[in-house]
Amino acid sequence: MKLTILGGGGFRVPLVYGALLGDHAEGRVSRVTLYDTDADRLTAVARVLAEQAEGVADAPVVVATTELDEALRGADFVFSAIRVGGLAGRAADERVALDLGVLGQETVGAGGIAYGLRTVPVAVELARRIARLAPHAWVINFTNPAGLVTEAMSRHLGDRVVGICDSPVGLGRRVARVLGADPDRAWIDYAGLNHLGWLRGLYVDGRDELPRLLADPALLGSFEEGRLFGAELLQSLGAIPNEYLHYYYFNREAVRAYQETEQTRGAFLHDQQQGFYARLRDPAAPALATWDRTRSEREATYMAENRDVAGAGEREESDLGSGGYEQVALALMRAIARNERTSLILNVRNRTALAALDAEAVVEAPCLVDANGAHPVAASPLPYDAMALVTAVKAVERAVLEAAESGSRAAAVRAFALHPLVDSVSVAHRLVERYMEVHPGLAYLSGP
Repeated sequence: MKLTILGGGGFRVPLVYGALLGDHAEGRVSRVTLYDTDADRLTAVARVLAEQAEGVADAPVVVATTELDEALRGADFVFSAIRVGGLAGRAADERVALDLGVLGQETVGAGGIAYGLRTVPVAVELARRIARLAPHAWVINFTNPAGLVTEAMSRHLGDRVVGICDSPVGLGRRVARVLGADPDRAWIDYAGLNHLGWLRGLYVDGRDELPRLLADPALLGSFEEGRLFGAELLQSLGAIPNEYLHYYYFNREAVRAYQETEQTRGAFLHDQQQGFYARLRDPAAPALATWDRTRSEREATYMAENRDVAGAGEREESDLGSGGYEQVALALMRAIARNERTSLILNVRNRTALAALDAEAVVEAPCLVDANGAHPVAASPLPYDAMALVTAVKAVERAVLEAAESGSRAAAVRAFALHPLVDSVSVAHRLVERYMEVHPGLAYLSGP
């Protein structure tokens, strides 16, 4: 099989290739095409992959190109991990929002909307190109904001685009581990949108083990989300929220912490990755070891401000290794290509999974996956507080899609104004003005 990675010069690509190296079954991916607009980044990542492949006799062949059409032709799977505007764009998103007193995180709140407005037009053009050049390919989307971008692409690719995220995977595995359960045998009851979901049950042999966790404050305090949210809130909710819900439940504290930090997350990653790619311009630099050291630092500092707010301390080693979007991608490809039926939490069109949303809305939910794709499992209704957030954020996503399609500035303002974490229509207007100033690519928002 041929896999094409859009954003092939991205820092996390070696994670995907590392997962592929462990697959030796018949019908595995045998050729990986890396596509990126930045030739230097492609060269650096190709060096890391070459060192990863040393000693692996059946390692997938790697080809790098800056020609999109060449990369897409003949692809069986297309992995989309682009970043429109790069990490400099992310840093600008964060700073504009924080200067106006609202959250600037790249997928949540104002920053996520700005990122979506930049990314959706590009993702739509990619979807059209894929539909024309590789109509039988399955698209696995990791481009953020993952749910929004997947929905935009699904309007052109239908169910052949599936969004993935490592957050619910990591959450489910951490909860299973704390409960002494095998995460590969547990059924995780999870529902919501990308970066806006709740784990509501963990079933082992038909028995829900979550009530046992919720009844034990000490056990709740023994893993990442328990320390992040606190036992009292989790017991009140009767569920374990995705870590990104910390931005909603503790928004004031999170905004203040991000305003007070010396460097935003986007700025930190921008500087860190610039250093990584600069070091790999030296042909003598050990590519894989340099990448691995950089990755470890990146993971250890993930959501550091939120953990400071919660007094959660440093991330534990067991929490660092609990996710793995690359394993989700590999399991998804195996299930489709070989009909190896499995269950995964994915971003797919809703159909009837969440009754409050329409069939075309992309949701994040457990799916049964086989050769015909991913099929969401109908979920029990979310409680009113959770559904209020889900429907409000879905309305925001739809306004972003409208703005991206029509060029309507009013729709862009509406997207910001409707978001639960933007507390003023006046601020929404100023956000649009400032983002258009710092991102020339948003000049398309010139319509009424």
